[in-house]
Amino acid sequence: MTTLGPEERALFESAGVPLYEDVLAAGGMAVDDVRLGEGSSEQRAFELLVELGLLRLDADNQRWHADDPATVQSRVVAPMNVESTRLLTESTEWARAFTGIGQAWRRTPHADGPGPVTYLRDGAIGRFLTAMVADAESEILTAQPQAGRDAQTLAAAVLRDTAALERGVSLRTLYQHSARRSTVTSQYVQEVTERGAEVRTLDEFFNRMIVADRRVAVIPNGEDLRVAVAVREPSVVAYLVDVFERSWERGRPFTNKETGTMRTIAGEQRAMTIRMLIEGHADPAAAKRLGVSPRTYAGYVADLKTEFDAETRFQLGWKMGRLGLTGEDDDPEPGTAVRD
Repeated sequence: MTTLGPEERALFESAGVPLYEDVLAAGGMAVDDVRLGEGSSEQRAFELLVELGLLRLDADNQRWHADDPATVQSRVVAPMNVESTRLLTESTEWARAFTGIGQAWRRTPHADGPGPVTYLRDGAIGRFLTAMVADAESEILTAQPQAGRDAQTLAAAVLRDTAALERGVSLRTLYQHSARRSTVTSQYVQEVTERGAEVRTLDEFFNRMIVADRRVAVIPNGEDLRVAVAVREPSVVAYLVDVFERSWERGRPFTNKETGTMRTIAGEQRAMTIRMLIEGHADPAAAKRLGVSPRTYAGYVADLKTEFDAETRFQLGWKMGRLGLTGEDDDPEPGTAVRD
């Protein structure tokens, strides 16, 4: 039997099946039937039915008779099933083989040029992160400022991170306090914490970072978020892990919604807003440091004006100066502002 493919199946369905049903209904078909003449539209369909074994010739009465399609089907489909199983097994083995060399590639310092640093641009960033998380064996550390994590990005992160968690990899993530107001971020946190991940939030500004197995870290290339840097130098990775661990110790559990915790978080955001004002940061820069929009940051400043009974920022600064406020932990609690 010749190799059967999509063209033969299309011919079988469009012309072969109707011809077979006609022969079956008529109890056979004479060998000199006009439909079998040279150049007839049904000749190719007839030849295919004969090749498949669905029509057999009764030499005694010179007629073609239909055969049971069940026996023919097994002869046609069974080899295809065997071949598909073989190809599936082979493809799995090839994927396993490539996984091994892929891990070697990503762990080698000169994987994308000389030295322990790889520059990743645009779409290559996501592909590298996906592969890095997929290769992680024990631990993933991530730091994510609130800005830039949209619903689509988080949906992809859920699939990527839950797969790692389900194979036993630990996951710890740091957000800024402002992330608590994001619905999509809260949904992501719920998904991963249900599978054992830990998520905390901080008031202080920090930049994006992801570290896998304390062997490779991915960080932004300065302000250009279209370029990331994969670092494999052990001393640099160790330094980044130390920065993460120190920040982690100061973080507040994302899932903790107790009144006392929320009051503390509000106080930390208030203190940082005061620091931004005292240090003279422009609103866009201050908003970025807090992980909020400029409009939200302006609302924080307006709240401070109300708290200190100030009409302008100059008055606000003067009154905070009289109290000796610095935006640090030893500042007075809200409500103790000086009144004229």
